[in-house]
Amino acid sequence: MTDPVNPYHYVSGCISGKWKMTILHHIHHYGKIRFNETKKTLGVSEKVLSQQLKELVEDGLVERIQYNTIPLKVEYTLTPLGEGLIPALDILYIWSVRRLTALGLTVDPDAFEVHTEPKYTDQLKDILD
Repeated sequence: MTDPVNPYHYVSGCISGKWKMTILHHIHHYGKIRFNETKKTLGVSEKVLSQQLKELVEDGLVERIQYNTIPLKVEYTLTPLGEGLIPALDILYIWSVRRLTALGLTVDPDAFEVHTEPKYTDQLKDILD
């Protein structure tokens, strides 16, 4: 028998890391990502992106698809488990934008570029106007 696991600690372990939530949303928004394009787009180091993608794959949230072509082609997609986490990430994103605004802190404008769907803009209409 294993020791009981705190659900908050478990989910925190899955999404903790400076870039994991951003990576998950990025994959959700684009449907799939490739390593080099994502590294350039997000401005994350190669080492950090590689490690965080590896952990997301190990946690079952992301699938790594390797095509046996020359040059080698690798894509990352969300698994159904990863897709199931997106609504929770959406709530955290909206809460965070509202909190940053209330604190008078500037929200990184890049955060709005991939959050253009009505599920975000409708919730943040008063802030975005």
